[in-house]
Amino acid sequence: MKVSSHSFKDQGVIPGEFAFAIKHPQDRIQLSTNRNPHINWSDAPANTQSFALICHDPDVPSVGTDVNQEGRTVPASLARVDFYHWVLLNIPAHQSEIAAGSHSNGVTAKGKPAQAPLGQHGINDYTAWFNGDAQMGGDYYGYDGPCPPWNDEIKHHYVFTVYALDTPSISMGTRFTGAEALAAIRPHILASATITGVYSLNPAVAL
Repeated sequence: MKVSSHSFKDQGVIPGEFAFAIKHPQDRIQLSTNRNPHINWSDAPANTQSFALICHDPDVPSVGTDVNQEGRTVPASLARVDFYHWVLLNIPAHQSEIAAGSHSNGVTAKGKPAQAPLGQHGINDYTAWFNGDAQMGGDYYGYDGPCPPWNDEIKHHYVFTVYALDTPSISMGTRFTGAEALAAIRPHILASATITGVYSLNPAVAL
């Protein structure tokens, strides 16, 4: 399988229009247009019956004490964990492309609804991040883009993986996480391919 994008090159910088936030000279960050990037895939196995798309960031700080705190930095040596930005199952087998902006076009406070233009959206990890926030808390379905700590010493990697599956659908109920989706599709994976973009909100980090 192969995965490509018109929105960014593999290992290249993700443009700000596809991020949750961009740099701001005084306020550190500001919300962005948060559009989902274009994703295309090809050369799937002939017996593919559906696809899944999952985007995760493996560079998220495992401890949030120093995140976005003035006078502090998130050290490169800190252990990192996964953060899921997009969970999409049950993409029809005839599909081979997702258009830019078709699944997300703007930041939606309290999260976007579950409906997807194609397939079935799970919740992304902004759901947990904003839990308890009166203005932003809610279920964040579908795609929400990069917003790494503005004081992180490392750039973050955003791994978009398309999976070809041997089943036409995965039954997950109406609310499921990226980790739950991965566990469910694992026995059904015929092939997969990835494209990775990088992003940072720290002016001191080279991209």
